[in-house]
This record gives sequence, structure tokens and C-alpha cells, in this order.
Amino acid sequence: MQNPSPSPNAGAERNVAFIDAEMFELAPVSMWLEDFSGVKKLLDQWRADGVTDLRTFLQADLSRVHACTLNIQVLQVNRKTLELFEADDLAHLSANLDKVFRDDMLHTHIEELLQVWEGKLAFSSHSVNYTLSGKRIDIQLNARILPGSEENWSRVLLAVENVTARETARRKLTNSENYARGLFEYSPISLWVEDFSHVKRLFGDLREIGIKDFRVFTDVHPEFVERCMQEIRVIDVNQQTLTMFGAPDKSTLLSRLGEVFRDDMRPHFNEQLSELWQGNLFHQREVVNYSLTGEQLHVHLQFSVFPGHEHNWDLVLVALTDITARKKAEAYLEFLGKHDELTKLHNRAFMVDEMNRLERKGPFPVSVIIADLNGLKEVNDELGHAAGDALLRRVGEVLSKAADKPVHAARIGGDEFAILMPATDERAAQAMLDNIRSMIEINNQYYSGLTLSLSMGHATSAPGERLEAVVQRADALMYEDKRSYYAKAPVHERRQAQE
Repeated sequence: MQNPSPSPNAGAERNVAFIDAEMFELAPVSMWLEDFSGVKKLLDQWRADGVTDLRTFLQADLSRVHACTLNIQVLQVNRKTLELFEADDLAHLSANLDKVFRDDMLHTHIEELLQVWEGKLAFSSHSVNYTLSGKRIDIQLNARILPGSEENWSRVLLAVENVTARETARRKLTNSENYARGLFEYSPISLWVEDFSHVKRLFGDLREIGIKDFRVFTDVHPEFVERCMQEIRVIDVNQQTLTMFGAPDKSTLLSRLGEVFRDDMRPHFNEQLSELWQGNLFHQREVVNYSLTGEQLHVHLQFSVFPGHEHNWDLVLVALTDITARKKAEAYLEFLGKHDELTKLHNRAFMVDEMNRLERKGPFPVSVIIADLNGLKEVNDELGHAAGDALLRRVGEVLSKAADKPVHAARIGGDEFAILMPATDERAAQAMLDNIRSMIEINNQYYSGLTLSLSMGHATSAPGERLEAVVQRADALMYEDKRSYYAKAPVHERRQAQE
């Protein structure tokens, strides 16, 4: 019997097989040839048992995933695989696969099983494996059921790429981004990321038409400031911003910015634009904003164009520190410096300053009323200083209502008061005096108990007369009124007044 002649392509087939084997062995990535037939039988059994949602089925009991990994048979690996997983040979690797495929890998293996469960011949995943020494490595796996093995999955080729360096860099970048985001989001001051690029272009348009003096231009065209405010785009704000401005969420705040930046904000914004026009890309100032509830907020604003964005201002950081409490404290201290805390009227220091100002600038004539609270000593002696203080507060109520600007009322001594009236003649001063007496009567009707009584005198400046002399004339008339008051008072009150 004649031997069959060899195929004319036999040599070529042997060369191809040799080349394929050599390519597998020398591939620069980890290559695995595996038998998935046991996995297929297990999946087919579950399908026959009525499993339709494989993901839920596997996640309910990860031991089922582990059973799949035990049914995978490693047929061959290349040199790169042994190097990557620190194995001496295939037998060494196969005997320690439980060290390679564990922990995080089980969850990603579910995704691989789902792909073949759905009938795909190729599958991929991003997973985690471990070397035999326990070192964690990130891998990118790409696999394919080889032609001729579609029915039983007996030959599956896997390429495993070590992407640990890339993933480590990505995780570091993600952590850095999360850190930066956390600093932004949970900063204790209000932070705004804004786009000023349209403002930059508007500035460019002005320079092209020859505008040199920005302040003069905005004085003539205030609508340009309004236009710039409208052209700013808010990209993001942090949590403290929502809290500070009383906004439930970012969308609500951004849709109601017109309520935040209004009224007193416009002059401040004009100054900010002037800084930018002069090239000051970092500046700070105190400005006024408003919460969505209408509350006025005093804030310290710090403005900075992000590095690398100086050419178009498309990324700007604005930091707002709420200084409302500080401003209120400053205003209160200023109030105390010029006012009497008990009566809320101006104090003697303010009255002296105001007299000096009026003496220099007018307007003239200036009228002065000097008033003295009757019976304060008796009340303090008999009823205590709390009762006397109550009477003094009532004087403050009367005089503060009577003295509308530019008239000023002040407590200049324990029971002494003065009212300065610029541009007020003798007749108007007498009318003021009558008005105060009428208001005292109303006050006494409102308060039961002690009767409020003031002795008063008024005088009006003559041309060239010093205001100090006017005060002395009014003071003398006040004492005449006081003597008249005590002359009509009971004997014991007159004695106390003389003491």
C-alpha cells in the first residue's frame, strides 16, 4: 500500500505553527491559553435550572463566582506571564492560582461571565490580580474563544496587560482632584468660579475705539458697568456660598443672581472693573451683596484670575468672606463713640464736633435749645436709679422724634440735653420748643406713674456770634424756666432742688 504523499502545504503549515508558537511565547504582554469548557457546563446547568438574571444570581453568593474560576483550566502561558506573576513555570503558577485570582477579582470576573453568558465570543475587563509574592497588579484583560471552540469553549486565548503604573497615576490624579474638589466644596468661605472672558472682550472693544480713562467712560456710560455684570458667567459655587446666601441649591442661586448683586454692589463692581482695566488680576476689597432673603451682607472679596488664563480671563476665582458681624460691631462701636447708650441720643463729644462744624460752615442762623430733666435727683433718691434711668430714656424718645436731620439732639450731662438746629431762626426754634412740650404731654399720657418734665431755653445766633455764646444764652433761659418750675412745685421739692 502506497503511503499517501505529503501535502504540498505541509511545510508552510509547520512554519505557521512554529511562528504562532514563537509569537505566543515572545509576546510582550502576558498570554494565557485556557479551557473554559467546565465554565460553560456550569453556566448551562444554571440556565437549565431556571437562572435568568446571572448578575443577581452571582452577587447573591460569591462562592458561585469562585466555582467558575475553579472550572477554568490553564493550558499554557508565555514567558511574560511567568515574569509578571513571579512564577517559575506553568506548574508553579497553576498550583498557586488561588493566590492570583482573589479578593477584588471576583467582582470583575462577574462582568466577564456575563459577556459569555450573553453569547459573546470575545470579552474584556479591567481587573485586579496578584503576583505569587502577594503584590497587587491592575490588569486590562482581553479574551476570545478561538475558532473551532465555539461550541464547548475548550480554547480561550487571553491577553493580560499590566496597567498598574497607569492606574496608579490615574488614582493619584483622581485623589488629587477629589482633594482639590473637597477643599473647594467644603471651604469655610464662599468660593465662586466664574468666566470673565466676555468682560475681557468688552474691554478690548473699548481700547480699539481709543478709550483711555475707564473711570470717566463709566461715569458717562454707567450702563457699561451693568452690561459687564450681565456678561459674567458663574461656573460653580461651593456649599458655604449656598449657606451664606440662603440658597437651597446651586440652580436656585444661579437663577436669582440679580437679587444677590444689586443696589450698593454696583459702585463696588465699578471699582473692580477699574482694577481689571489697569491690569490688576488679583485684588481685594470690601463690598455689599444680598442674600436671597433680602438680608444685606458685607463681604471681603478677593478676586484672582487662574494662572494660565490671564490672556482671556475665562477662569476666575472669587472668594467672599462674610464680615457682616464685624461691620455691625464696628458700626455699634462708632455709634457708642457718638451716642449716649442710655438715651440713644448723641453725646457731648458729637455735639462739640457738630458745633465746630456749624461754626465753620453753617448754614446760619443756628438755634440751640438747652433742656434739663426736672426732678431727676428726687427720683433717684426716693425710687432708685433704675426709675431715674427710665425717665432719661423717655427724654431720649421725645427728643429723638422731635429732632429730624439736620437737627441733632444730644445728652450733654447727667440730666442736661441740647438740640442744635442749623438754618433755623427764632420763630422756628420756638416752634420746635412748642412741639417738644406737646410731645412730652403725649408721652405722659402713654406712661403711667412718674411725670416727665423738662425745663428748656432757646437762643438763635446773631451774625458773627460764637455758638458757645448762643449755648450760654439758651442755658441761662433754661435756668429761668427751671426756677419757675420749682417755684410752682411743693415745698419739699423746692428744698431738694436747692440742695
